[in-house]
Amino acid sequence: MAEGFDLVVIGGGSGGLAAAQRAAEHGARVVLVEPDALGGTCVNRGCVPKKIMWNAAELGSALHDARDYGFSVEERGLDWPLLRARRDAYIERLNGIYAANLAKRNIELIRARAAFLDAHSVSAGGRTLAAAHIVVATGGRPLVPPIPGAELGITSDGFFTLDARPGRVAVVGSSYIGVELAGILAGLGARTTLVLRGETALRAFDPMLGEGILRILAGEGVEIMTQVALAALTRRDGALTLEARDGRRLGPFDCVLWAIGRIAQVEDLALERAGVRLDAQGFIATDLYQATSTPGVYAIGDVTGRVQLTPVAIAAGRRLSDRLFGGQSDRHLDYENIPTVIFGRPPLGTVGLSESAARERYGAHNVKVFHSSFVALYHALTTARPRSQVKLVTAGAEQRIVGLHVVGQGADEMLQGFAVAVRMGATKRDFDDTVAIHPTSAEELVTLR
Repeated sequence: MAEGFDLVVIGGGSGGLAAAQRAAEHGARVVLVEPDALGGTCVNRGCVPKKIMWNAAELGSALHDARDYGFSVEERGLDWPLLRARRDAYIERLNGIYAANLAKRNIELIRARAAFLDAHSVSAGGRTLAAAHIVVATGGRPLVPPIPGAELGITSDGFFTLDARPGRVAVVGSSYIGVELAGILAGLGARTTLVLRGETALRAFDPMLGEGILRILAGEGVEIMTQVALAALTRRDGALTLEARDGRRLGPFDCVLWAIGRIAQVEDLALERAGVRLDAQGFIATDLYQATSTPGVYAIGDVTGRVQLTPVAIAAGRRLSDRLFGGQSDRHLDYENIPTVIFGRPPLGTVGLSESAARERYGAHNVKVFHSSFVALYHALTTARPRSQVKLVTAGAEQRIVGLHVVGQGADEMLQGFAVAVRMGATKRDFDDTVAIHPTSAEELVTLR
């Protein structure tokens, strides 16, 4: 017999948790179905443990920089098992906090996999759950290339289960995950090669970001291999070799990490029973209001393929519940001007349109670009002298800022405030009239000529 709820949420990641909790705050009776650890990819195999590893890599670089500032530093190496144990203990605490938050809001948690029975009911853990509204928030999983030997490599999921730092590692992929993990591994002492299918990285962003980070990574000792069409991954005598279609053999490596993209995790949901349509890339197709092709069924977060970022999933989930249960009939997420930070080393920040996208949208004659390249003051005394870069893309006679891009130390923290300004429609004049904070890298954005 079916049990009735106001909302069934399938998936306990960032988006599912946000939708469930906001709906409960509005008085809805909610059940959430999740077979794995709460928090989804971000908390368990993504943003949070990644940032901890990034912090560790930054500390490693700071030890080297400290000598240039006159400190006598003795390095005794990285205790990888200790770092992993402390990181995993922190994640486990977060899992517990999420479970406590659900209980506090009287949200029932079912530790099982869910599958649709029809458009208004799902099965989970031997129970049938029915609701007028069902949200799918099952996220995604990493892709593995369809080449012989691909199973010898690992994905970003496997990175977080490594028992030791690999001595020689290849990161295959030009996306933000590839750039981030290559920088982290190199910063933690691995001899790192970044393998790209094309000539550059981060092709979905303004070219300044991809070109800038590759120059810096190369300067830090990362080997950049371009125009590599993979044919196979082989193992001999315990070492891995990447074989390219043009005959090149890359290696030997102790570890090969695939970072070539992600796909929606929908295989066992039986979406066809509910009539839910997928798009050409295998993601759940949704409209402006997160609605799928089936009335009463919604999808949020990475499973939709739309801006695969944790804060986006959270924002979409909360707005959806505000609309369904909070009386806010037009509440929805605006996918324009979403700020993004790629935690390369250094970080890269971007909000709005790339230079080429702005010219396409507004016409080349209506777009003016302001750019600066400089060495941040932090590196005035260091042996390493990476160049930071900032770019403003403006449109129209009033020079409204439609794109803002940063490469360099501090980009992650400075972008949030600038994203507010861009979203509010700030102009170049508004930036010019803002008094700079000196000496900072951020001041470059309000002093561009």
